[in-house]
Amino acid sequence: PVPEITPAFDKNKTAHDPKHTPKITAPDKVKAGEWFDVTIAIGKDAVHPSMDTHFVRYIALYNNDVEISRTYLHPVFSQPTVTYTIRLKQSTTLRAMEEANHTAGWISEHPITVE
Repeated sequence: PVPEITPAFDKNKTAHDPKHTPKITAPDKVKAGEWFDVTIAIGKDAVHPSMDTHFVRYIALYNNDVEISRTYLHPVFSQPTVTYTIRLKQSTTLRAMEEANHTAGWISEHPITVE
């Protein structure tokens, strides 16, 4: 029998992968309390597939380790790109996480200075 939990699900990944690493598009500096957009696209160098057998289950945005928002995606009908409108009170590191249906999550970070 094939094991259900394989090494691919052991822990989240931070190494670069062309199709899995989240690409965070956000300003480097913002004003405290002002709304701004953060776009997360899965795959820094190539678009992640969206097929019924291989797709991104969800994309989540974190303020350090606190989840701000999460979007679940449907295979075939959803491109793995989301935009969140957020505001911050203090400088932080935004973290994006994507989890495909066949592996543990992939994480990337983007520091933001709040003035």
